[in-house]
Amino acid sequence: MPQTTAHVTAAEISRIAGVTRATVSNWRRRHEDFPAPSGGTETSPLYDLGAVQAWLRARGRTQAADPREELRTAVRLQASDPARTTVRMGFVLALARCSPDEMAQLADLTDGELLARSSDEVAALLTSLPGPAPDGRLFSTDDATMLQALLRCVREEGGPATLAVLAERELEDSAATGVYGTPEPLAELVAGLLPAGSERVLDPACGSGALLAAAARRGATTLLGQDSVPVQAQRAAVGLSLAAPRAKTTVRIGDSLRADAFSDQVVDAVLCNPPYGDRDWGHGELAYDPRWAYGVPPRAESELAWAQHCLAHVPPGGWALLILPPATASRPSGRRVRAELVRSGAVRAVMALPAGAAPPLHIGLQLWVLQRPEPGGPDRKSVLFVDLAGAAAAPSTEVRTAAPAHTGPGRTPLDWSDLRTRAHTHWSAFAADPDGFVGESATADVVPVVELLDDLVDLTPARRVRFSRTDIDPAALAARAGTDSRELAEAAQALAAMSLKTSWGEAGPSVQQWRTATASDLARGGALTLLRTVPDTKDPRTDGASSIPGQPVLTGTDIARGTGPTGDPGELRSDSAPVVATGDVLVRAVVGGTGPMARVADEGDAGALLGTQVHLLRPDPARLDPWFLAGFIDSEDNIAGASTGSTVLHVAPGRLRVPLMPLDEQRRYGEAFRHIHELRARARQAARLAEETAALLTGGLTGGALLPFRAPADADPA
Repeated sequence: MPQTTAHVTAAEISRIAGVTRATVSNWRRRHEDFPAPSGGTETSPLYDLGAVQAWLRARGRTQAADPREELRTAVRLQASDPARTTVRMGFVLALARCSPDEMAQLADLTDGELLARSSDEVAALLTSLPGPAPDGRLFSTDDATMLQALLRCVREEGGPATLAVLAERELEDSAATGVYGTPEPLAELVAGLLPAGSERVLDPACGSGALLAAAARRGATTLLGQDSVPVQAQRAAVGLSLAAPRAKTTVRIGDSLRADAFSDQVVDAVLCNPPYGDRDWGHGELAYDPRWAYGVPPRAESELAWAQHCLAHVPPGGWALLILPPATASRPSGRRVRAELVRSGAVRAVMALPAGAAPPLHIGLQLWVLQRPEPGGPDRKSVLFVDLAGAAAAPSTEVRTAAPAHTGPGRTPLDWSDLRTRAHTHWSAFAADPDGFVGESATADVVPVVELLDDLVDLTPARRVRFSRTDIDPAALAARAGTDSRELAEAAQALAAMSLKTSWGEAGPSVQQWRTATASDLARGGALTLLRTVPDTKDPRTDGASSIPGQPVLTGTDIARGTGPTGDPGELRSDSAPVVATGDVLVRAVVGGTGPMARVADEGDAGALLGTQVHLLRPDPARLDPWFLAGFIDSEDNIAGASTGSTVLHVAPGRLRVPLMPLDEQRRYGEAFRHIHELRARARQAARLAEETAALLTGGLTGGALLPFRAPADADPA
């Protein structure tokens, strides 16, 4: 197949070459032989990727992109072809089954040797992937660059990350709508609600297979998946074979509603994150389908069609858990079907998740827990409602002066540990004793079925879970309001005192400029060490347990929120995670959200395991000051220059740049950065206390527990 011409922007060239955008602009002006634009506009020119790579090679510049960016480049150099994508998936599967020594041996092969060996191994694995196997020769000489990029990406980033890059191109070219991924933390939350003994699990809209992989980690041994997007089904098949090698996995391509590949299968449980807002789901042709035991879903209610499809695949008493948009709980067109689901006892719980829990990120999705009614079984008189929409982003009460309180656009990172704990605790209590369930004010409550069967049958948790005035003690609330007000005043005074503590001098008539080195250069010179935790995709354990139980994990969310280590070691899936030490510089691996990107580890972090989404830079204290290092790394320009990717930006730590200056001068800057970090932390504490105090007082006044304040008699009326 002939090569296709791919185009890149100047920003993409900077990421490929490992330089700043300003450097690319200088190349364009100073080098007459720099490739001329071959597309785009005058303000946003596009350049031929092959010509750019040839120009870089001619000047001895090897690509500095991280493995994922290098793979994206290789994919763009070839024409989009589903058959080629299938072969690449098979190659990833073959690589992931190799030991580190075997992959090192493959990296030493010549292009011709790698092509010959790969063809035989991949051909034997393609029969395990859904869809027809490609005809003819699997690889040509044009594929050598692609195979090398795949090999490097699997070795350094792992199989799942490589599969995600391969799927990007096909999803873009297919213009697929409603193709949303399920983040691993959400998949873990959903799978954690399954009862023990759920061995056979189905996902009829499996996507990348995240929900099935989470079920496997909870003990599922038979995994069935189907997806209408071929590349997603193939990605799920390969990913599940890596994540759950001991499970029996079957993945099929096709539309589950129109062409159910498992129509004769009954499973213990169904997990599903179906497409949203699909009006072309087959309403007309499926009008008399026997799956609609609770009513024919209206054309605008594809989600209720998926709910009934899932219930049709479980036996009486079997479970179906679906991630659905909030409109499913309240749209008038779905009222009749909702009423039958509730009346029959099929709806056991509805949980509202915070916005940002899963794409689309601006919507707070809901988790529906359904159980197929049992003839003659227990009478289900109530439904559990849990509103977690605002319960996961509350910042820590701890003031960490070692963590900068950087603010900026984006979302507050979710506290997944808190979300899981709340959801699982409330569900476990309700499942054990529905009649004796004791709720949590404004968060969880049970509502009798008879109260739900009104004209609207609105199952929105926020409308079913409210504060109860009987839960409020006016005296205790007034005392707490006084305490919070005093703490706020003290925090504001401390912030004001710290902000006036120092004065800042100007650098002179022009800004300071320094020679810089990349973190990779400093690591090669022994000034620092770069460390990272890589999950073991070949680990046969299904529970994901770490070999160091009970040891907390420091996550990217902890860095952003300024908290101590909150990660679960059971999710680390690595026996070789680095242990954080005081003075380490911690950098979030993914750009996004609010909060700092870097911080210096303190005593509260020491001894924690390094999370998979965190880079660790361990400086030699005789050569690098950690606060100096963290301060320059946390610069917005530095992070931008070291970031790669398109939709999701990943930090390539080796590309972070650090000024070269004497240690004494570093320490001067380090003390300044430490002061700024403390100032930010105090500001964050004061802002948090102000919000909490305002909310407490407003709730007390509107709830009838507090009375308006009275001004002193001698106060100025004005």
